Amino acid sequence: MKLEVVVIPVSDADRAKTFYAGLGWRLDADLPFDNGVRIVQFTPPGSACSIQFGPGLTPAPPGSAHALYLVVSDIEAARADLTAGGARVSEIFHADSAGAQFRTDNTSGRAAGPAPENATYRTFATFEDPDGNSWLLQEVTARLPGRVDAAVTSFGSAPDLVNAMRRAAAAHGEHEKRIGAADPNWPDWYAEFMVSEQAGTEPPV
Repeated sequence: MKLEVVVIPVSDADRAKTFYAGLGWRLDADLPFDNGVRIVQFTPPGSACSIQFGPGLTPAPPGSAHALYLVVSDIEAARADLTAGGARVSEIFHADSAGAQFRTDNTSGRAAGPAPENATYRTFATFEDPDGNSWLLQEVTARLPGRVDAAVTSFGSAPDLVNAMRRAAAAHGEHEKRIGAADPNWPDWYAEFMVSEQAGTEPPV
């Protein structure tokens, strides 16, 4: 089973369409029907799941969708892209208390800046669409064990792949220091490292 679409409640489909198009998200469909139903679908860059909005899609009040996750490998770059697209993105933060990243009424329990040692899963930023539906940016650089099928390695975008290669290069440099020589089989080592990083398994030695 693959999660395909999440429906978000908006009060003005045209306004929401302008907002999400400004972020650079791909417009997949805008389908009006004779009975007043309208389906507008966007997909964030690199995402396998899309969003839909429009009249007649959900009874939820506009702006009531919260903490919709957008996982990124470089939160500073993602924040810059979203800001350039017109979103008002919060400063980057990490949670000092459990659940602080989900709060929409206040920012207590949040500490400025990325998580100590840039720990994966723990650095965040937030923004809202014009109706107040809230999005949560989460930086993930390495997955928890078992989180990803080790037989399937994929990258959502060219920047994601570039960042993974940079982490592999840094780790490979440490590997060459340990063995005391240049490693001519570095492509194999890079590949094993990148697969293990996504799957949360032990990296090559």
